Amino acid sequence: MPTKAKKVTKETIITMFMDYVLENEHVPKTVYKFCKVNAIEESDFYLHFGSIDSVKKGIWDTFYMNTISVIEKNKDYQNFTNRDKMLTFFYTFFEVLTLNRSYVLFIMENASGSFKNMEQLKGLRKNIKEFSKGLIADGNASKNFKITKHNPQLFSEGAWLQTMFLMNFWKSDDSAAFEKTDVAIEKSVNTIFDVFDNTPLENILDFGKFLYKETFA
Repeated sequence: MPTKAKKVTKETIITMFMDYVLENEHVPKTVYKFCKVNAIEESDFYLHFGSIDSVKKGIWDTFYMNTISVIEKNKDYQNFTNRDKMLTFFYTFFEVLTLNRSYVLFIMENASGSFKNMEQLKGLRKNIKEFSKGLIADGNASKNFKITKHNPQLFSEGAWLQTMFLMNFWKSDDSAAFEKTDVAIEKSVNTIFDVFDNTPLENILDFGKFLYKETFA
């Protein structure tokens, strides 16, 4: 009997793409080349992606969706405070990145220009900003006075910049199990919420001291 052709899914293309990049140390230049190396039909590729660039974006979208999928499996998550929801998001997101660390480091180290402005991150930026806006919207809904409400746009932009800071920190983290990154996540999330909740400045200064020590010591 003839061998049945393997089913090509979005997930298999992403896996093949990441393997190609790491084995060849460059992104495939054409869909034709990528498909030929992986013995798949171009028509199967185009069922899921329109170009090589769309695969690059799709990988980051998948990291985000995998993060949300893990979070939503936690039955207690919906009862968390917004602060704990943000902490849970970042802890989980960096667990996903760590599972794919070789690929993520390759992309970060080979970025031309500013990493945070890369075209392939636009979808991730939108997703993280929408996630954080949702947290603030939920919090604002329970507040009666406008003066106590938080600015969703400002908070969401802060969350994105925080993501970029943490990724750069994680990139250089050589601690066991990336323990320093976990500490950075905790301190940075607490700092952002402290700023919004007008809690003591010492916490912000403590975060600044931590960053200085870990970055320049």
